Amino acid sequence: MRDETIREIEQFLYREARLLDDRKFHEWLELLTDDIRYWMPVRSNRYPVISKAISILDGSRYEEDELSKEGELAIMDEDKDSLTRRVQRLDTGMAWAEDPPSRTRHFVSNVQLEPGANDSELNVYSNFIMYRTRAETEVDFYVGCREDVLRKVGGQWKVAYRKIVLDQTVLLAKNVSNFF
Repeated sequence: MRDETIREIEQFLYREARLLDDRKFHEWLELLTDDIRYWMPVRSNRYPVISKAISILDGSRYEEDELSKEGELAIMDEDKDSLTRRVQRLDTGMAWAEDPPSRTRHFVSNVQLEPGANDSELNVYSNFIMYRTRAETEVDFYVGCREDVLRKVGGQWKVAYRKIVLDQTVLLAKNVSNFF
């Protein structure tokens, strides 16, 4: 990838993070394609098949993948319509999980690019930390990676696909009402 493309994508991701941190959710929605898939699979702890800590009686039933697959249970699995409804709900004052609103800080790093399925798309991999504080005592850290497909639409980059993989297997937060 050319350095200018990498820089352009990094700036896109940083702008997205700033919009989320500034609670400019309607502007953030404009960065998403109409056919976006925005999902966070469930992560579970798996012992390696060679582990001496446990005994696997039936090796044919062993699954090494620690992430739920497409169509299986997910923490969130959303499209543009559901994301838009979530943002609209925040505008009503009736979103109890966000009253008072969270304050977030998104940190995005380790951005890597690969060619996408066609000339108008890029596969973008990044790591993130999202710090969230709410009310007087709620503090949460979400740490993980994202796999994005960015698509050029009308000369602008937009997120067409986002897979959010948290490092945590157990979420201690009271809710997952924020955007990643």
